[in-house]
Amino acid sequence: MIKKMFSVIKAICITCLFLLYPYLVYQSIESGVVWLAPAIFSAIFLMQALAARQLKTKLIKVLISIGLLFGAYYLQTITAKVLPVFIQLLLMYFFGRTLLKDKGPPFIESFVRLQFSEIPAEICHYLRQLTVLWTVFFAFNAMMCVFLAVWSNDQWWALYNGVFIYLMIGLITLVEYIYRHFRFPDLDIPDAKSSFKAMFVNGRKLWMDVQAR
Repeated sequence: MIKKMFSVIKAICITCLFLLYPYLVYQSIESGVVWLAPAIFSAIFLMQALAARQLKTKLIKVLISIGLLFGAYYLQTITAKVLPVFIQLLLMYFFGRTLLKDKGPPFIESFVRLQFSEIPAEICHYLRQLTVLWTVFFAFNAMMCVFLAVWSNDQWWALYNGVFIYLMIGLITLVEYIYRHFRFPDLDIPDAKSSFKAMFVNGRKLWMDVQAR
């Protein structure tokens, strides 16, 4: 019980660090310690590599950790700003790969099956389209992160990565939730609270399942 609670607390803390990353980078740039953010996340990826069970996952996280550590010393500002690019590309990859024939079902369908075991074919097609939408969204974000990291100022980079991305995620989620009720008026749709609870409880298991495909 204590071990499980510690794991949950650790996951929440790491998630908060990732959410606050743009703010931390911006403040470190303003304070002249831009190396600090990539150094912290280098340590996080190293800890995750040590805890990972699969050799492939270990190697990837170790390489990311080493890359961030070297970047924190040699290319501090670019390295600090490039991490969101990798995060968006990672999300694009995990959503997109589930669209492949031998890697299905699509990510959103896997999530819905946490609450419904039987899904009509029409709904499955819609969930596939929704997975495509999120894949394109993350690809767009990756391109914007690159553009802002290289050609824009620090304030716009921090605003986009720390505010605009989350606002867009919230807007897409809200619009889709409303649209779903109009497109499938007879469908038994769980409320948003139940959906978020299911994602929170089973999110890690679902993520690991996609990795194993």
